[in-house]
Amino acid sequence: MSRFIAAEVSTTLSPQLAHWLDSAADGLDTGTIDPSTLLPRLTAAGLAQVGVPLELGGMGGNVTDAIAAIAAVSERSLAAGLVLWGHRTYIEYLLQSPNAGLRQQMLPEVLEGRLAGATGLSNAMKFLSGLEELRIHAHHAGEGYTINGNLAWVTNLPLTGFNVAVAVARPNGKGAFIASVASEDEGVFRSPDLDLLALRSTNTAALTFSHSKVAEESIIHPDAEQWLPLVRPAFLGLQIGMSIGLAWRALSEARKAAGTGRQILQKPIDNLSDVLKQQEWELCQGLTNGRFLRDPAQLFALRIDFADSVAEALALELQATGGAAYLSMTGQGFARRWREAAFIPLITPTLVQLKTALAGGERDLVPVSPDQQVDGR
Repeated sequence: MSRFIAAEVSTTLSPQLAHWLDSAADGLDTGTIDPSTLLPRLTAAGLAQVGVPLELGGMGGNVTDAIAAIAAVSERSLAAGLVLWGHRTYIEYLLQSPNAGLRQQMLPEVLEGRLAGATGLSNAMKFLSGLEELRIHAHHAGEGYTINGNLAWVTNLPLTGFNVAVAVARPNGKGAFIASVASEDEGVFRSPDLDLLALRSTNTAALTFSHSKVAEESIIHPDAEQWLPLVRPAFLGLQIGMSIGLAWRALSEARKAAGTGRQILQKPIDNLSDVLKQQEWELCQGLTNGRFLRDPAQLFALRIDFADSVAEALALELQATGGAAYLSMTGQGFARRWREAAFIPLITPTLVQLKTALAGGERDLVPVSPDQQVDGR
């Protein structure tokens, strides 16, 4: 169970799901588990509904509860946590969209897992930071648009169908919008699964859009540069849930292994536990009181701090376990977590991109005005 201190909705996994994740974790990492089995299990357990208002079909609470759910899953399998993050982040886009018709149409399907939701906004977050141009461009087509472009890496794209949120540059360079594009739309092409080092059963692939039609009804928000700063705290906060879960699992394993001859590690294990609790408190406070909207640099720094905690926790697990961690039979779980941890610095925005932003390369480290702020969901 996650130790996320701010959760108001219980995110204790059912014994059935916890057992399945424990038994499937290595297979989800190496790709021997069918990825189509993962999302249905997570949504059947109600995890996509955590942090979604009751009146919209959810369990209530706010985004901190959803982070706790992602952390609880990631303790057992980061591959599962990554899929839940992608799916739940797409849900968050619907919750924060002014397009009530789209939300009413899509939300029941994604909450129940009948349709997968994917966040294709990594390119958009880099664009917001002035680090990359938008990769998808629109052309006028009747009352809507056709779009062309590609996304190199998107998670939770099952072959059975998905909807993906994308940022699209308007014709003639007149801003950008956020749209929801369906896998069955004409001109949407999914690559074979990417040949990843780990996290392979996550339906992660590249997407190409070739004259794909986007109707006005499918637009999540008409002004990407206005909306992205508003949704960025939830985007990064939900992402941090993966780091929280992995760090606590590694610390738990380190604590169990730090027995005879390794008591010297108890103090650094205790110290890092205290650091993680403080980081969680700061994350929860910043999300609920709007501080990260007013000062996104604090959230960027906190994301870096969590990644550092993951690395430190894995190092403590390795030292506590000793040579057994390097043997195939006894070190299998550690080896998986080591591979999982290698992914944490690379999630967009990467640590390099965040550090670049904090060093002065971020064009958008400006406060969001009070009239733009959302409700901390």
